[in-house]
Amino acid sequence: MSSQLPLGSTHQLIVEQNDIDQFKRLDQFLSHHLEDLSRTHIKSLFEKGCISSTNYPQLELKKIPPLGSHIDVFVPAPKEAKAKAQNIPLEILFEDSHLIIINKPAGLVVHPAPGHCDGTLVNAILHHCDDLTGVGDEKRPGIVHRLDKGTSGIMVVAKTQACHEKLVELFSVHDITRQYHALVLKRELPVGGTLKSTIGRHPQHRQKMEANVKNGKEAITHYRVLKQFPYIALVEFTLETGRTHQIRVHASKLLNAPILNDPLYSTPSKHQGILPQKALELIKNYEHPFLHAKVLGFVHPITGEKLSFSSDYPQIFKDLIKALDV
Repeated sequence: MSSQLPLGSTHQLIVEQNDIDQFKRLDQFLSHHLEDLSRTHIKSLFEKGCISSTNYPQLELKKIPPLGSHIDVFVPAPKEAKAKAQNIPLEILFEDSHLIIINKPAGLVVHPAPGHCDGTLVNAILHHCDDLTGVGDEKRPGIVHRLDKGTSGIMVVAKTQACHEKLVELFSVHDITRQYHALVLKRELPVGGTLKSTIGRHPQHRQKMEANVKNGKEAITHYRVLKQFPYIALVEFTLETGRTHQIRVHASKLLNAPILNDPLYSTPSKHQGILPQKALELIKNYEHPFLHAKVLGFVHPITGEKLSFSSDYPQIFKDLIKALDV
């Protein structure tokens, strides 16, 4: 049995004999009959007192109640998002009622934060998506992964709680394809390899991450050189894990090949002695690293459809490659 549960309503169920035979736990019973609700969401509702019974008050999630128990499940309507909707243009690669995939431009912050209270991707999604059902108890998009402000490329954003939870699971088990392209500063690189370290917060510089620090988490990046220019290489990075700043840290610390124009893990002013004049003219007023999320692929967590997307480089990225290819 499947039921689409309207938000802000109460759904009533009765425990029947086949439920007693099939399920040992109340959360299993509820997630079976109400497919919109994951067991994580059911637990949250139970803790908030939104799951009750008129004839069996001693409900426990880990125990199926007796035959004939009446179960009431109230799913509150989500609160309005704290962020405001703003009409910010989006390049949309795919969209359905569960998720949206966009091509983020460099310079667009993903989520409101101190110093960037609006003008973010979240503000844009709130304006564009009038079918958001919300994540948690708020009508907001589900940010599963983030691209740094200066990184361009493909991102997926969940519209529903169920899709958000399943996408988080996909990312956590690395069952997703993520490839990035970057221009890095290096005279010559091995054609490819695998970079492994732990990554954690830098002990002195809190905005930075660092390789092989105490209490860091395992980070694995595969790379291959796509083209070698004088002193600069175009490199494809494939993420096996997804730590904060993973590619930027691995490129600068393990390859000794920082990403061109990266102000946090390199010194862009020192790049001027490396680039040809035409390239220098192109990027003299450009403040972002040359890092682009090129490919994103995964199995749609709700429909089971295989999804794969590739986005073209930003124009300045393409122009710079032409300027380097002399």
